[in-house]
Amino acid sequence: MKKVFAVLIFCLCGLSSVSVHGAEERVRITYASRSVSSVLLFIAQDRGFFKEDSLDPQIILTRGTTAIAAAVAGDVEAIHIMGTAIRGILRGLPLKVLAVNQKLPLFWLVTRPELKSFNDLKGRVMAVTTIGGSQQLAGFYMLRKGGIDPNKEITSVVSGDVPAQLQALVAGPIHMTVLSPPTVIVARDRYKLNLLATTSGEYVQFISGLIASQKALNERPGLIKRTLRALTKANSYFISNEKGSAEVLAKYLNVDFSVALETYRLSRSAFTPNGIPTDKELEEHLKSDADALQLKEAVKPSAVFDFSLQREVNRELGVK
Repeated sequence: MKKVFAVLIFCLCGLSSVSVHGAEERVRITYASRSVSSVLLFIAQDRGFFKEDSLDPQIILTRGTTAIAAAVAGDVEAIHIMGTAIRGILRGLPLKVLAVNQKLPLFWLVTRPELKSFNDLKGRVMAVTTIGGSQQLAGFYMLRKGGIDPNKEITSVVSGDVPAQLQALVAGPIHMTVLSPPTVIVARDRYKLNLLATTSGEYVQFISGLIASQKALNERPGLIKRTLRALTKANSYFISNEKGSAEVLAKYLNVDFSVALETYRLSRSAFTPNGIPTDKELEEHLKSDADALQLKEAVKPSAVFDFSLQREVNRELGVK
């Protein structure tokens, strides 16, 4: 447990704050990548929604597998990493999905300039954030559509989050990766890399939302609810405020406003308006995960999701 916590403290990103108000309660939340999938954390931080709910957030950038171990051990209160965590729940980990925010994947298969076709990718190296994570699965989906067997014809390596993967792609040790906005826009416009394929709009895959351990829900339900309130306010802000959301994206992801604005416009429709996907979307996601894990059948949504707190928060905030 101590080792996991030490790793997370080492990975603590610049978003973390030190409270100067005694009434604010610390909440530690992990996220996996500096991309639009994490925008609600940035908005809640920048626009004061955490503070409104008396929270002192420590927002930690770390890999999904490390985050899950920390949540189960009680070293963090919440996870904003969806795909890897859901597959952990399917394997029996004591976690619950409380909200789904980004419900559609926004991934592009990006290659070095000299690699112009799928045939050029055979025998090459692809960078991913987490083995078995949503980014890798999206990459595999696109490769298969292009006639490549990703398990046999390419090599996947873990190489940091998406901005770090872009730098590795530009520098040369990596041949391809899977990028989301705004990094994919930077790859296209600044570095003239190839955008070979996209998953945008092709299937349901839950990318971000709030997950908590059963331990945290039992021992600190008030803290978890207030965290959910702050993120629900951030979600409503994102859905309704183009300019403000683009400003936050530009600030926290260190991109030009024009890139942030394009990112927002590409991404808005991929988010749920109220943190709760439809029954059909739940079934589609769970079927996809069952196929990925080679399960005989998909599990029931109630084994993975519990939207009761989200519904309660939505009623309190007037979110439809």
